[in-house]
Amino acid sequence: MELVLVVIALAIGIGAGIPLGIKLKEKKDRERLASVEEKAKELLDKAKEEAERLRQEAKIEAREEAYRYKEKIDQEYEERQRKLAEQEKRLLEQESRLSEKESSLERRSEQIERRAEELDRKEKALKQHEVELEQEKQKIKALAEAQQKELEKIAQLTHEEAKEIVLKKAEEEAREEAARMLVRIETEAKEEANRRAREILALAISRCATEMVTEKAVSVVPLPSEDMKGRIIGREGRNIRALEAATGVDLIIDDTPEVVVLSGFNPLRREVARIALERLISDGRIHPARIEEVVKKVEEELDVTIKEIGERAAFDVGVYGLSPELLRLLGKLKYRTSYSQNVLQHSIEVAYLCGVMAGELGLDVKKAKRAGLLHDIGKAVDQEMEGPHALIGAELAKKYGEDEEIVNAIAAHHEDVPPESILAILVQAADAVSGARPGARKELLESYIKRLETLEKVATSFPGVQKAYAIQAGREIRVIVDSHKIGDAEAVHLSRDIAKKIEKELTYPGQIKVTVIRETRAVEYAR
Repeated sequence: MELVLVVIALAIGIGAGIPLGIKLKEKKDRERLASVEEKAKELLDKAKEEAERLRQEAKIEAREEAYRYKEKIDQEYEERQRKLAEQEKRLLEQESRLSEKESSLERRSEQIERRAEELDRKEKALKQHEVELEQEKQKIKALAEAQQKELEKIAQLTHEEAKEIVLKKAEEEAREEAARMLVRIETEAKEEANRRAREILALAISRCATEMVTEKAVSVVPLPSEDMKGRIIGREGRNIRALEAATGVDLIIDDTPEVVVLSGFNPLRREVARIALERLISDGRIHPARIEEVVKKVEEELDVTIKEIGERAAFDVGVYGLSPELLRLLGKLKYRTSYSQNVLQHSIEVAYLCGVMAGELGLDVKKAKRAGLLHDIGKAVDQEMEGPHALIGAELAKKYGEDEEIVNAIAAHHEDVPPESILAILVQAADAVSGARPGARKELLESYIKRLETLEKVATSFPGVQKAYAIQAGREIRVIVDSHKIGDAEAVHLSRDIAKKIEKELTYPGQIKVTVIRETRAVEYAR
């Protein structure tokens, strides 16, 4: 009952409070509205002030812009006025110059007129002089005819016969004089050419100093101990047979202490065998499978090394742009010798000599070096192909894109084909200098003595020869003849005949000088 009464009382209180709350809210809304209107009024006033300020600033900026524009127009006006004044000044100067030119032209015209009048006078005088000369010429002609008739009567010869006699005599004298001049000029030219050639060759030789390598057909591999020989031979000789089969080189194991000798005429195979054997000895594992593996690896490495050698040789000489295959063949020449002379070193030397001589003669130095470096490239494969190494090298050079002049120089350096340029002659000369100079090439004592004896025998086979002596290691032969049987003119022919026979019958490096000596003795006794 009490609870019911409490609920009723609460309901009555709430119903009376609702109108009062509404009134309070309306009052607050009115106060807030008044505050908002006041703030809006303030903002409106501030906006008007800001607009007025901006308007004033815009007016000021407009005035300043107008002032600047006016100044710019004034400057442009002044600049135009200045340019017009300058153009007016130039026009006045041009008018002045034109007037001066007109005056000058008038003066020149007057001078030309005076000269024309003077030339007319001279022309008339010249015509008169020509008439007088023609009259004098006729008189002289008449006198000459009369004189000729008188001479014909005295000499009892016609004019044509006398003229023919005089011309024939003059022709004989001219021929004799021309022959003497020709002999003198030819002698002087030969002397000058020989002197110049000697200077160029001496200069080329003095500027080229290279080391030479002695030819060998064997390589020696040192061993750490005598026990290693048995390991190299292997059980029942299987290791040594495997090594010889893989490399193509003979292994000689004899009583020489701690040494194995590799024998073979192919220097590349001998080098492969040497490197492979040294590696097997240092490794210690020596059996057929290991031998084949090491030999194969050494061959691959040597192929790379050969190309690097060719590239280094070309770089040292200053030859660029060679085909990779030519560089590889060039590197193989390091393992090739000719008369104990290393072919790669010989090729480098020939390249230097060609370059020096080409520079002295005003030729292309780079092309000369290129031809000299490649001249013996055929020796890298001459054991694999048939034919002279010069022609093989020319074919290789042509195959790998070398110039026709270089190809001919390679082919002609041993006169297998005729030389077609000065470059080919230079390569021949440089090859002869490199191969023929003392110490460059080596030959056995027996063959050396036999060559000298054959040389002297060829010289003494001609009639009239008393003695012959081979000197300067066979580079020169001096022939003494009987002065009663051989005259001066015959001595010249004899030297040429001996040289031709030597070229035909002997094989030798470089060239051989033939000197024929004819002694004339005049003896008288005073009594």
